Amino acid sequence: MTSLILFGVFACLLLINLPIAFAIIFATLITMLLTIDTLPALITIAQRLAVGIDSFSLLAIPFFILAGYLMGQGGIAVRLINFAKVLVGRLPGGLALVNVISCALFGSISGSAVAATSAIGGFMVPAMEKEGYSRSFSTAVTVTSATTGLLIPPSNVLIVYSLASGGVSIAALFVAGYLPGLLVTLLLILASALCFRRYRIAPTSMEIVEPFWSSLFGAVPSLFLIILIIGGIIGGYFTPTEAGVIAVLYALALSLLVYKEIKTDDLHAILVKSVVTTSIVMLLIGASSAMSWLMSYEGMPQAISQVLLGLSENPLIILLLINLTLLLVGTFMDMTPAVLIFTPIFLPVAELLGISPLHFGIIMILNLSIGLCTPPVGSVLFVGCSIGKVNITEIVRPILPLYAAMLVALFLITTFPSISEILPRYFGLI
Repeated sequence: MTSLILFGVFACLLLINLPIAFAIIFATLITMLLTIDTLPALITIAQRLAVGIDSFSLLAIPFFILAGYLMGQGGIAVRLINFAKVLVGRLPGGLALVNVISCALFGSISGSAVAATSAIGGFMVPAMEKEGYSRSFSTAVTVTSATTGLLIPPSNVLIVYSLASGGVSIAALFVAGYLPGLLVTLLLILASALCFRRYRIAPTSMEIVEPFWSSLFGAVPSLFLIILIIGGIIGGYFTPTEAGVIAVLYALALSLLVYKEIKTDDLHAILVKSVVTTSIVMLLIGASSAMSWLMSYEGMPQAISQVLLGLSENPLIILLLINLTLLLVGTFMDMTPAVLIFTPIFLPVAELLGISPLHFGIIMILNLSIGLCTPPVGSVLFVGCSIGKVNITEIVRPILPLYAAMLVALFLITTFPSISEILPRYFGLI
């Protein structure tokens, strides 16, 4: 009964377009008021909001957010696009492939799918249209490719999953995301190339102005951030939180001194944006922690586990049901609260099926990433359509092959745990 009240109220609040953080808080509060006395309910909500963000691991998030903003305005996107253009620009459908690679590179550096969609899409969609591609196809490529940065570290959502799972190593999660992220990227490249031939898009010949070594020299300082962060964490030189600080210092030096795309007068606006974004993320984490506590208190994860395991004894069928649920959740819920709310529900089921928390984390993030670019209300899809100036109905057809490529990646990653676990095991992280 409690679960029906909780999710019923939550769904109603979402339908009236209440911001998701407040929808979570009010749904939890109303449910507690109906099942617990008023004073304990109010005290518990306040406590869980505070306890939910009282974690040392979460200190890394504001630093990576700030580093992402510095990178986003520091001239990184253009240099990555130029490098990708030199690599694959002359191939059939080359500009679409440039879009995929640029989004993957920028997303992995910024750790944000929305930032990648805005930074790369704002440049690539008009450029692709000029070369003969439709805006709907260009936007579809940008939207799907931007989500790869959520798997390739450093990724804030992997830090959130570490918190929700009860302490899976952030370093292991970072390393585990590489091969799945690259797999998704490669399949999106293949799908984009097939779409190029299928729809017989005939763009004009692309002129590669910048030579290879020059474009590589311009992109290397940006790409080195990934090596610096991951290498330092794996080598034990610093913690993920300290890595966030180093990322900020490196991004600041790169943007101010090397690329010189940011002036000191711009820092105030960047800091304000970072504080606002951090506040939103932390509010989502606190609110989701309160809802997760209520579900645990009422025994909802155990009840859902029993229902799922009662449906079938086949692990693949159970994982299929979990995947379908997460794909649906991703279409209407931000990734941070989705991870915090549904990890305690589905992770125990996965562990009973013999799936490691590390592997399940990658499966969950990829599921929710696909949901973010799924019609009708995926948040990254919404941003991409705004950047590309197209309607969601226009993007449905061109996005389907790309969506299918991501589903193939999900199937492979779900079926073969070694894709997620081989690198962490090699580096001794699991």
